[in-house]
Amino acid sequence: MKSDVWEAVASEADLARIRRVATGWSSGLAEARASGAANEIRAEGKLLDPDAGLARPAPTPGSYSCRLVRLGKEGSRGPAFQKFKPFFCYVQVEGDLFTIVKQTGSQRPAGRLWEDDLPTRLIFLGTLALGNEEEARAYGDDPKRDMAGIFERFAPFKWRLVIPYPQNGARLDVFELTPVADQPAG
Repeated sequence: MKSDVWEAVASEADLARIRRVATGWSSGLAEARASGAANEIRAEGKLLDPDAGLARPAPTPGSYSCRLVRLGKEGSRGPAFQKFKPFFCYVQVEGDLFTIVKQTGSQRPAGRLWEDDLPTRLIFLGTLALGNEEEARAYGDDPKRDMAGIFERFAPFKWRLVIPYPQNGARLDVFELTPVADQPAG
């Protein structure tokens, strides 16, 4: 089974997060709606539809315009719905795996995409580079920075990376990836 490969790499905590992705969707969307964000959720369309994953989730290598939508919150801190300004990220092929790297910002997720038994998704295992660090640490080197999630194609030329129960306290981080023709400078 394809999942045997990524499951052997993932930590127990990240395996549990991936198994709880449906709960992350339902609780994150419920909290965001309860906070008054129903119109914003509706405006996001298929991006925030938990069942929008399509066959052939593999992305095309290249530069992407990416943005983050955060759903839910841990405890009473922070808003239950947040949208962030777009940024650039890059997808490339490294050996048999795709890699994704956020190119700008003070928090830059980076990781690999693994094939899964479900044909509508890939599994993301990665980590977070902070501040002026040149590159992200390897997955597993610092469990506090590890990230795990589901990568899906949800529309033509649109992908999403769904991180259930990220370590920032949200219920769900949803990154939207849309290819761009021009590379970002620097």
